[in-house]
Amino acid sequence: MELNRRTVIAGAAAAGLAATALGGTAEAASGRKPVKELFGTLADGTKVYRWSLANGGTRLKVLSYGGIVQTLEIPDRHGRHANVVAGFDNLADYAAKSPYFGALIGRYGNRIGKGRFTLDGTSYQLSVNDGDNSLHGGAKGFDKRVWDVEPFTRGTDVGLHLHYTSVDGEMGYPGTLRTKVTYTLTRHGDWRIDYEATTDKATVVNLTSHVYWNLSGEGSGTIEDHELTIAAARYTPTDSGLIPTGELAKVAGTPFDFRHAKPIGRDIRAGHEQQVQAKGYDHNWVLDKGITSRPEHVATLRDPRSGRTLRIATTEPGLQFYSGNFLDGTLTGTGGRTYRQGDALCLETQHFPDSPNHAEFPSTVLRPGRTYRTSTLHTFGA
Repeated sequence: MELNRRTVIAGAAAAGLAATALGGTAEAASGRKPVKELFGTLADGTKVYRWSLANGGTRLKVLSYGGIVQTLEIPDRHGRHANVVAGFDNLADYAAKSPYFGALIGRYGNRIGKGRFTLDGTSYQLSVNDGDNSLHGGAKGFDKRVWDVEPFTRGTDVGLHLHYTSVDGEMGYPGTLRTKVTYTLTRHGDWRIDYEATTDKATVVNLTSHVYWNLSGEGSGTIEDHELTIAAARYTPTDSGLIPTGELAKVAGTPFDFRHAKPIGRDIRAGHEQQVQAKGYDHNWVLDKGITSRPEHVATLRDPRSGRTLRIATTEPGLQFYSGNFLDGTLTGTGGRTYRQGDALCLETQHFPDSPNHAEFPSTVLRPGRTYRTSTLHTFGA
């Protein structure tokens, strides 16, 4: 039987766990004041800071480098906290070999075929970093930039405003893009992300977060026993380069049907052609709700072992489910354990991959005078 979220939070607070996690004061643990500390220094001498914040039983540590969520701790059914996201314990590994662990992604989340698109009659060549394609903004996307971070408290909420300005031509994209991303922890322990951007020239933008989840705990083993639900009757099949073909295929009768909760491992080796070329799941689901003005529930992830649940609501029309196919045992995480294939998964809210080259997909064009806005809400339970 699931425990009431507030009961779990109250138990953790009574034990003083939140204050212990941050190694700080009761004020920090209650969420009233994020704590800043030096995390490391990049090769060019730039200092990178880590911000720790807690609220409602959830504890979050965020780096100014890439807006990276380094750790995110939530309680299980017994009120015991664990970090449920993959990451590193040092800056050097993030800078040299991270597969986007916990990072903010931009200017364009996911892939753009051949790194090319045409907008208003002008063709643009982007940075190519995934075979022939541009992935997650190119060789030095938003995940590899140092963001300006401003902490805030607002009523019972606590959070961070992260700012980054991408200059005209950066990674091949047109226009100077001014980006603001807000991480908020609510008094109930929910984690909300609000994205905003403006431009001085027509461009394309598709921002997302690349957190790798394992609700049993970081480094604890496979996520194939996690149960997943996605509110989507269609998905976008891809070619051998994982670029959408343009088809919106039905999930019914395929391993891609997650309309009812099922263990991720149930059909992951079904031999479907799309799974074979992706080495598992690495596809965009076309959410039934489409684009909405407020976040609406689209996915639920549950770990039967710990009882932890993650519910995702978003304004976005798509969700990329990636089953950690390219984790290969060569990366050592924050807990000192190596990550193997399928040891973590991503659920990236987004517009569709390669949308600038598919007029039939929802548009990712942003023009001067308009503001790009999307929101995603993560609600935790046990």
